[in-house]
Amino acid sequence: MKHHDVIPVGIIVQRRRIEHPWKEWVWEAVGVLPWADPAVSWKLLTEEPDRVRFHAATLPLELHRGDTEAYVANLESATPAVYVVLRPDADGGSGRDVVPHHVTVSPYEAQHYLQSGDETVERLALPDALLAWVKDFTDAHHEAEVFVKRRRDRVPVDRVEDGLGDARIRQQADVYRAPTAPGRKRT
Repeated sequence: MKHHDVIPVGIIVQRRRIEHPWKEWVWEAVGVLPWADPAVSWKLLTEEPDRVRFHAATLPLELHRGDTEAYVANLESATPAVYVVLRPDADGGSGRDVVPHHVTVSPYEAQHYLQSGDETVERLALPDALLAWVKDFTDAHHEAEVFVKRRRDRVPVDRVEDGLGDARIRQQADVYRAPTAPGRKRT
């Protein structure tokens, strides 16, 4: 049984016109294509006056056996999702403001990308084909962690600890004194 599974997923990105004084267009991920052709990059899909859609890239969607808790949380949500991470285009020469960087079905992993503020994370509805694939993987690998209530240690807390000293009493030096055995004198 495989502990890890990967499929290629095409990322659909659209450029949409907006009413804003400083920006004319906004770039956003709007869909995914399961088992897409990996050789495709910025293929024009549809063109309308106020929006243009591209198959921007094909990225690997990976499932790992250790992340099944996150997949279960996603599958149990009201609308299971796939998360697409878009980064600003560093080159700027392509004429596109964003580059698809990562795709995941783990809401925990998507949350990590939100912390930097540089990337845009789009939450998209999980297509039925991907939903079945993730569910099959999760059913095969997920082991629910049994809750074990922590118990208190049975250490007596009312003992007198000789040698620790009292912070309210001025000592000759600010050092820790080792406890002495009963009947022995300090030198």
